[in-house]
Amino acid sequence: MSDADTSPYTQMGGAETFDRLVAAFYAGVATDEMLRPMYPEADLDPAARRLRMFLEQYWGGPRTYSDERGHPRLRLRHAPYAVTPEARDRWLHHMRAAVDSLQLAPEQHDQLWSYLVMAADSMVNTLDTGPGAVPSA
Repeated sequence: MSDADTSPYTQMGGAETFDRLVAAFYAGVATDEMLRPMYPEADLDPAARRLRMFLEQYWGGPRTYSDERGHPRLRLRHAPYAVTPEARDRWLHHMRAAVDSLQLAPEQHDQLWSYLVMAADSMVNTLDTGPGAVPSA
């Protein structure tokens, strides 16, 4: 058995699983009044593709994200947006519904969810939720 066969990406179901995860997540984001403005494209498809590529690569799948976009630099890429604790919680709300919809094995579910919580926590860049809130340095 090769490393590719034992990667979390493969164990979780590969491309089909990550397609379903991202589609379910963005279905929630599309109607979320707080999160939707953080996605400047009129169509969410480009953002969905970027997230899917990133997650696939992170979990041991194709390296398309880095091939096309370079190093992920997640905090830097999110810096233009005021990511508040409330925005993080909204993001996690939609992501939790998406993860739960996958019906993964408990170990895979917990591993994926733990990572997503950690990643969401690390994106918070401001505590100010008022008008004109700007990200902190």
